[in-house]
Amino acid sequence: MTSATESSPATKTLGLTSALSTAKPREKDIETTTKLEEFLKGFGIFESDEELGHRTFVLAKLNEVVREWIVELSRQKNLPESMVKKMTGRVYTFGSYRLGVHTKGADIDTLCVAPRHVDRSDFFSSFQEKLREHKDVKDLRAVEEAFVPVIKMVFDGIEIDLLFARLALQEIPKDINLLDDAVLKNLDKRCVRSLNGSRVTDEILKQVPNRENFRMTLRAVKHWAKRRGIYSNALGFLGGVSWAMLVARVCQLYPYAVASTLLHKFFFVFKKWEWPRPVLLKQPAQENPFALPVWDPRVNPSDRYHLMPIITPAYPQQNSTFNVCKSTLEIMKKEFERGFNCIEKMNQAFVCDWSELFEPVSFFNQYKHYILIRASADSKDHHLEWVGLVEAKIRILITSLEQNDSISLAHVNPKQFPGTDSPNVTQWFIGIEFERLENIKIDLTYEIQSFVNTVHRTALTSSILKEGMKVEASYVRKKQLSDHLPPGYLKTRKRSYPPDSHKVAGKKASDNSQPTNRDAIPCISEDPMPCASDAAADAAPAPADNEDNQSKRIKTNKEEEPWKGKPPGIQETGPPPQMEVPKSVASKSDVSIPKSEIQKSDDQMQPDASQETGPPPQMEVPKSVASKSDVPIPKSEVPKSDGPMQPDASQGGERAKK
Repeated sequence: MTSATESSPATKTLGLTSALSTAKPREKDIETTTKLEEFLKGFGIFESDEELGHRTFVLAKLNEVVREWIVELSRQKNLPESMVKKMTGRVYTFGSYRLGVHTKGADIDTLCVAPRHVDRSDFFSSFQEKLREHKDVKDLRAVEEAFVPVIKMVFDGIEIDLLFARLALQEIPKDINLLDDAVLKNLDKRCVRSLNGSRVTDEILKQVPNRENFRMTLRAVKHWAKRRGIYSNALGFLGGVSWAMLVARVCQLYPYAVASTLLHKFFFVFKKWEWPRPVLLKQPAQENPFALPVWDPRVNPSDRYHLMPIITPAYPQQNSTFNVCKSTLEIMKKEFERGFNCIEKMNQAFVCDWSELFEPVSFFNQYKHYILIRASADSKDHHLEWVGLVEAKIRILITSLEQNDSISLAHVNPKQFPGTDSPNVTQWFIGIEFERLENIKIDLTYEIQSFVNTVHRTALTSSILKEGMKVEASYVRKKQLSDHLPPGYLKTRKRSYPPDSHKVAGKKASDNSQPTNRDAIPCISEDPMPCASDAAADAAPAPADNEDNQSKRIKTNKEEEPWKGKPPGIQETGPPPQMEVPKSVASKSDVSIPKSEIQKSDDQMQPDASQETGPPPQMEVPKSVASKSDVPIPKSEVPKSDGPMQPDASQGGERAKK
């Protein structure tokens, strides 16, 4: 479907600033975009028409089940028959499916909207029982105590996440507009959160000039983020909505660009972005008619400590990335830089080969020290529930490790790994990078024991903890990884090179050249990279715009007021509460790393001196968030007093002396 904004993107200025470039795509840009689409199809992420039709059929059946349930419930509550016939509920989609960028086999985020006489308790009781009796529903489980309560299920082979929102209306009209702020009147916070997903998704689509270019670019960015291990909102990286808002902002800055150009500009813009400057797609609402909590660092002190704010465009505005911590931000900044360099290298070589950009990250080849987290349970149902809770608390352990002066980086791998001794075991690995300190014994017992206590305390509070549920943490060296991973996850393979990578500027390597010993590296097994389509010099993308000239056009508001102070610590990691902890947990949480293991690291594994950080940088928040330009500016054009506080080089020595 083509909207008015798609057909004439220049008729309306989208975003807080004007476009950086209104250049039309060249023929080479279109050819490069075609090759990008063909490359992504090689991963099997696009669904066929038959599969799309099945999803539509499943949603129609789910909508019918909701309608029948509300009619039955209305009769049970003794509503007049004349009103019962008018009563109905509706199912709305949001997330990746609503944006049109879902992958094959992905779940569907849905929202059940009901009239005012239907309570949330009805949704988690009578409706859940109706679903349980349905022949097409399997693996049904409810998470009623979650921040956004949800029912999860598999409906006719399709995974469904179903939220609930009760509107203050007697009946739900067919043409109701959920983007209208009036629908939020007299709603509780849980209903507002449930509606927020659908409202944000629809608002994002309204803020992009060309939806087809936006969708193709977002598909590429999401696939890149998953391959590079930075796709997880729960673990402190970015989720699907956050990546969508970043891509939408780039589409606003380059309204006529096609997907290949937008992907290049995506890395260009955000490798220069001066975090914690917020990313905004539209002017924030100046009023708060329903007194709902909104992101506003002028009013909420806690908002001033968010490291990577990406603000949702629908009221009430929220920061979708409040889970981001120092380590995950540093990792994503490096990935932005790497992505830009990969595309620049491709353009300079006049070879349209996307394989290097989408090369999977070799997580187990980056560090020599790891922390292993194991979550286990006695049954499959208990295990699924337990894994969700443990994963949600891992970011607390990451932040606690960052506060240790001996640790410069704590990198969690979002990928879940099965256990080697039981089917109901899930494992996570955290790569640790230490500061180069001598004659110091590093003891992580306190950090890990506090994490274990936090998980058990939360499980007890929410009545999730069942007999047999365990969480364990232990220190693992790189050479011990094979003992904790199933066979096949670690293997030695030769480094893969893109096709024609030996051809650069007309030069050709020797045909009989052999790879050196460094080409044989241990890595995690991944799906084989699909070969790029035929690369030719005439298919290379057009030269990039002069980035220096573009950067000089970016303006900023100098009326800024820095807030001083250090970010607050983690409340959950105080002194361990007086509670019973399984002996198996306590024994494995005592992590003491001898200095000899840290000093044995070779040159490749030495901590980067640039990663040593002093006091947290002072966040600069404008007096008026609405008037602040959200476009990055080069460091050369920023006054020294406006830049973030640099770490003191002497601090590293002081910590070593301590």
